[in-house]
Amino acid sequence: MDHYAVKGMSCAACVARVEKAVKTVEGVEAVSVSLLTNSMTVEGTAPPDLIKKAVKDAGYSAKLAKDSPLAKTTDDGPSEFQVLRRRFFISLGFLLVLMYLSMGHMMFGWPLPGFLSSHFAMGAAQAVLSLIIMVINGKFFVNGFRGVLHGAPNMDTLVALGSGVSFVYSLVLLILLLFKEDPEMPDFYFESAGMILVLITLGKMLEAYSKGKTTSAIDGLKKLAPDRASVIRNGAEITVSVGEIEKGDIVAVRPGESFPCDGTVTSGSSSVNEASLTGESVPVDKAVGQKVSAGTVNLTGYLEFRADETGDETMLAKIIRLVSDASATKAPVQRLADRIAGIFVPVVIGIAIVTFAVWMIVNHNLPNALTHAISVLVVSCPCALGLATPVAIMVGNGVGARNGILFKTAAALETCGKARKIVFDKTGTLTDGVPKVTDLLPSEGVSQDEMLKFAYALEIRSEHPLAKAMTDYVENNTNIAADRDGLPRITGFEAVTGFGLRGPVGSEGESVPLLGGKRAFIAEAAEIPEEFEKRARSLAEAGKTVFYFALGTKLLGAVAVFDTLKADAQEAVEALLELKVTPVLLSGDNRVTAATVGREAGISEVLSEVLPEEKEAKVREMKADGSVVVMVGDGINDAPALTTADVGMAIGAGTDIAIDAADVVLINSRVTDVVGAVRLSRAVYRNIRENLFWAFFYNVLMIPLAAGVFTGLTGWTMSPMIGAAAMSLSSFTVVMNALRLNFVKLKKKA
Repeated sequence: MDHYAVKGMSCAACVARVEKAVKTVEGVEAVSVSLLTNSMTVEGTAPPDLIKKAVKDAGYSAKLAKDSPLAKTTDDGPSEFQVLRRRFFISLGFLLVLMYLSMGHMMFGWPLPGFLSSHFAMGAAQAVLSLIIMVINGKFFVNGFRGVLHGAPNMDTLVALGSGVSFVYSLVLLILLLFKEDPEMPDFYFESAGMILVLITLGKMLEAYSKGKTTSAIDGLKKLAPDRASVIRNGAEITVSVGEIEKGDIVAVRPGESFPCDGTVTSGSSSVNEASLTGESVPVDKAVGQKVSAGTVNLTGYLEFRADETGDETMLAKIIRLVSDASATKAPVQRLADRIAGIFVPVVIGIAIVTFAVWMIVNHNLPNALTHAISVLVVSCPCALGLATPVAIMVGNGVGARNGILFKTAAALETCGKARKIVFDKTGTLTDGVPKVTDLLPSEGVSQDEMLKFAYALEIRSEHPLAKAMTDYVENNTNIAADRDGLPRITGFEAVTGFGLRGPVGSEGESVPLLGGKRAFIAEAAEIPEEFEKRARSLAEAGKTVFYFALGTKLLGAVAVFDTLKADAQEAVEALLELKVTPVLLSGDNRVTAATVGREAGISEVLSEVLPEEKEAKVREMKADGSVVVMVGDGINDAPALTTADVGMAIGAGTDIAIDAADVVLINSRVTDVVGAVRLSRAVYRNIRENLFWAFFYNVLMIPLAAGVFTGLTGWTMSPMIGAAAMSLSSFTVVMNALRLNFVKLKKKA
């Protein structure tokens, strides 16, 4: 996917024109143009030169954007907002003088200098002031008439026509004034010509300011990465640019500094603020061997870490790329607005011509007919249609990114909230994915510490996940591991595949076998009492894995291990049920284990013993009745199901394959983020509908009002100046409404 910066666009009609032009280029598979960011993404094999030529032929310009998502915006001149602000205030100064002449003197009798005493002098002064305002805002005329020449009239065309017709009509009246012997002061429209431009510029300035707020999420992410870093090479610490860091470099980070790349701590300990990437405000302790990420902030101690991922390979860069790409795509709901925007401006010009003709026929009043026609031109607002969807998508993506929820496409952001079923994988998604000791069953006459001491001495020699669960429990919950000299002396070790572990205890010739493993393996050496067997069986029936220990013929006891439910899983399921979404557990585990997890989580619909290749078929079956299905998973075996679902969500701690196959990435691996994604999607879609309703309602109401349709019934009419003000505020209203999404609470009820 190639990214381009496009210049010269002013409204949704421009977007439609650029997209139509680029789609005709051979090799282009898909194109998406954003009015919000003045950018374009193109998929396919078409060379950039042909694409740029197509954009140029359409009346605009394009250049390839920087490939690196971390590339900061270069300060190559004032921003759009700064340019418009300067234009507005200079124009406003001349407009105030113009209004003093045209209204202050004419309506209120305010004094004027002697050289303006004649009607012609008065009109000429207004013409000059109006012309100055038109020159200052000449971009409207240049872009507007260039659009006409390229067969693609746009919003600037409407503004240029409205202001230009007012000026030309008034100029004709001024010239005719020279040939009248005793002329009366005609009704000039010079102040309308100037006022239209100033008010539209005000609206564009406010729009540019608010649009800047919507893109602040991406800009803020880019600013997280520092420009310089301290690298230790050849025993000396040197300062280099972030782009010069190489994999394997040792990087030093002091308190208050940001990490320049992803890596592994090699020296020191500290607390790190990871809120920028995870949304969690609680600092995370980091020590040797733990991972750190670019853009996070070192808080307390001095750290040195090995650079593992640099530049565009860091998590920060991937997040920025995902947010940028998602914002550049279009949601399905935008299709109707795009179709209307493509024909909007020509239709408005046609309505203005019809309005002029009808009013001339009705009352034969040229000034009145011109007033209505000009009002139609300047009150219509294609920008509101063009911005209604992308501003909401952009802000929504920013909110998601700040909370660790990354939507890859706008379609995923829209569809997620429509989910009726959310299918969860079990291991690593609803559960921690790591077995943990849940129950201890020492045999009669054996203390718990005695059983654990023998079990730890044996299991510490194994790399099996169940052995790690055992050793982790002992090391984190007892003092047994600290006294290595007090552990039983094991003189040998054997892993009996499929059954368990064996290690003789004692000296050679006098050793006693220490055993650990499945019941059948232990039962061959030691007798298992019936009462003990009953207790162990109840744990197994609850879905837990039970393994036994024996010293010679003596049963030491048993330990139950279970892949425990994530701390927030039950909360997430309850929240989904409140949102009228049905949670489903889809697992390859046995029926007992899957049912136990489902029961603990509060999920009633459980599908167990499903083979990896069958998961995709199960998801397809759920979609058969028209339900929108979301699949949440973390493993390689989940990838086909993630792709088949309407929306695939990958737990961030999962495999790269699962993340690549998904439409949404939950980088914090929290189950409650699934709920957050649904709530955010619903809020964004609701906001889009509000924006589109306003854009359609505004134009459907204002254009007839400006045309004078209601004049006969209600007496309502609209001057060009009021129309320009209304048009200016329309786009601003849409953008400001989208900014309300920044206040959406993802952890509360929608």
